Amino acid sequence: MIGTRGTLKHDQTNIHNVPLLFCPVCHRTKVHFLVENEYEILAEFASGDGARDVDFADYVDFTDQEWLYENCVNSAEFEDPMDVVRTQIDMALDLLTFARQLDDVVWQEQLKKRLKVLSERRNKLKQRGRNTPIR
Repeated sequence: MIGTRGTLKHDQTNIHNVPLLFCPVCHRTKVHFLVENEYEILAEFASGDGARDVDFADYVDFTDQEWLYENCVNSAEFEDPMDVVRTQIDMALDLLTFARQLDDVVWQEQLKKRLKVLSERRNKLKQRGRNTPIR
């Protein structure tokens, strides 16, 4: 999972700057488990008050937010997308080697699918980079 911040909609309320965990392969996004309770409380109160937009950072102190992403492989907030994909590919290759040592065929297939998706994403980023003018 990659650590990032984003906007989630709860009923009719948009809650901005919510710490999230994002999977680059399946595109699943969820509220970071370390702030899940705070998010749920804020979402219920903001929705009950009829607020349209709320900034999560206004209610939860993030002056030292590095601790939120300590257990994330990457942080989309601070890293180049190509570096994120490369790190994810390296990790999947390491896990594939380990899965082979364990003779875990199911895990190997899951990792091969993951590598295929990540490889396609890397190729798209490379293609996008070629089309970007040099400044």
